[in-house]
Amino acid sequence: MERARQLVSAIIAGMLIGMGGTVYLSQSNPVIGSFLFAIGLYTIVAFQLHLFTGKIGYTPFQKPIYIIELVITWVGNLLGTGLTALMVKNSRIGVPLVEKVQGIVDVKLNDNFLSIFLLAIFCGMLMFIAVDCYRNIQGSTLKFIGVFVPVMVFILSGFEHVIANMYYFSLAGAWSGHCLMSVVIMTLGNSVGGMLIPLYLKIFKVRV
Repeated sequence: MERARQLVSAIIAGMLIGMGGTVYLSQSNPVIGSFLFAIGLYTIVAFQLHLFTGKIGYTPFQKPIYIIELVITWVGNLLGTGLTALMVKNSRIGVPLVEKVQGIVDVKLNDNFLSIFLLAIFCGMLMFIAVDCYRNIQGSTLKFIGVFVPVMVFILSGFEHVIANMYYFSLAGAWSGHCLMSVVIMTLGNSVGGMLIPLYLKIFKVRV
């Protein structure tokens, strides 16, 4: 039952990231779009839902069985983003959003794997910062800032977020062997970036 709950939680989290991606694509101003995108992550952390990029950073502090939860979360996020993309494509807002996302997807899939990996590391770091700020900072205003600013930074910088990209690829109908490999590379990059700060905290026994 617990694994089923984790899967459902991850599917909902994937849908929320898909909703964030939808509002981002709907805006002509990238700053406004990146700000509104962050509502997805804010809702996820507020309701303690399962998002792979929000959970991977805590791996150094967990037992090995935590890997199973991460796999379930990744799969659930994929299902949730795919479901949201399917729903959007079958709505009146689908056509213009599919046309807009094509250009974004082309840039990502024409990039080389090293570039994708490096950009995903930066995003992983920012995602850990956002989630950990929400967990540990006192005060609703500071929690809000702690979540929204890192999300805006990774979007405006062009860093790679694997779950958001799952949604973009699904919306564009771009899945292929090359696309799947890109997603794997993004997953690894987000994982490395997400664990950098936690590993530092654990190795040097630092906790702020």
